[in-house]
Amino acid sequence: MRNMNNDQPSLKSLKLYNFFIYGTMVIFTGFFQLYLQDIGMSKVEIGSLMAIAPFVSVFANPFWGYWSDRAENIKRVILIMMTGTLLLVQFVFQANTYAMIYSTMILFYFFQTPMFSQTNTLILGYIEGTSQKFGSFRLWGSIGWALTAVAAGPVIDRLGSGRISIVFSIMLVIAAVFMLSLPNIQKTTGSATVNLRGFSKLFLNPYFIWFILLGIVVSIPNTMNNTFMSLYILDLGGTKQMVGLAIFFASIFEVAVFLLCDRYLKRKINVLIGCLTVVSLLFSLRWLLMAEASTPMEVALIQVLHCITFGGYFYVGTQLTMLFVPTQYRASGQAIYTLSWSGISGVIGGIAGGWMFQNFGAQTMYRTGMMLALVGAIGFGWMWYMLRKQEDILTPDLETDEDYEEEPYSTH
Repeated sequence: MRNMNNDQPSLKSLKLYNFFIYGTMVIFTGFFQLYLQDIGMSKVEIGSLMAIAPFVSVFANPFWGYWSDRAENIKRVILIMMTGTLLLVQFVFQANTYAMIYSTMILFYFFQTPMFSQTNTLILGYIEGTSQKFGSFRLWGSIGWALTAVAAGPVIDRLGSGRISIVFSIMLVIAAVFMLSLPNIQKTTGSATVNLRGFSKLFLNPYFIWFILLGIVVSIPNTMNNTFMSLYILDLGGTKQMVGLAIFFASIFEVAVFLLCDRYLKRKINVLIGCLTVVSLLFSLRWLLMAEASTPMEVALIQVLHCITFGGYFYVGTQLTMLFVPTQYRASGQAIYTLSWSGISGVIGGIAGGWMFQNFGAQTMYRTGMMLALVGAIGFGWMWYMLRKQEDILTPDLETDEDYEEEPYSTH
């Protein structure tokens, strides 16, 4: 997959698309819980409602990943997802009963949840065969996430949480404009045929399976934090502006993490697994600090660790998925990776986190997260030890499939 015209305007449009699509999503993920609390929902109800997203993503990510693998134009697939997201968010904020909220949220998340994994695939497609690095494009998403969060806080505070859909819609339309300005990715060879037999080989690699399972364990407390951090800040006496500041601290330094990873991180499976071990330990430290926090500002400042924990896990996990998964199943592989990070674990994190928060308090919820992160660190440490003993193992069974020719997967 190569960009036929690797000119600077196209690369700039891709960066700006990332800026606005991530900025769009932080408005919803960072502030929607406040709207739900304002209309009278309890923490258990909020957690259950937010758990719809990862539950739907269990089906939505593979669905859109499959069609992105089959389509000749991944831009078209993403634009369909953006259009559905834009239309359905209007209904979400007009719903006036629990049944209507739940039903519209299911449809909304079907289009919205796979957006990040397919955006990753889009970036990888444009930079393949060039000297460009994944992190130099993804960092624009972090900048958009951080700056939008800190700017949206006072705006939503003034407009009211019920007007979130207006800000969300404007940002999404701008992202779509930059998406439309991107040139098509031209085919350099014939597309490989996607077949279920080849796809099933992803699940025959034991290291890939352990990577996915441990990712679920580590991501459960991260989902709890994403869902309830804003409510935790309000419970400690904070404001919507403080929520925006916390999200800003959580993402602004991701830029440096991505650049450093691009420059220094070796693309070897055992090295990357070792990095996940360290990241999981840092996750454990982060949740311990959150459990001990006593003021909104402490919670906001602790979010600085997000850049190393989530930023590091996201970058390393994306690279590992590329090494584990054959090229023609890349979109599906990224969808499975995203599913492990925010799918099944998100359902558990949303429901269990809401129950613990309401019945035992945020401190208990975060201490549980600390223990889960330690389990993940032990698991990744074991994987690293085994791979050190078998450094020649790099997924040879995935890369030599007799059912397809080894040609680049292309989207058009």
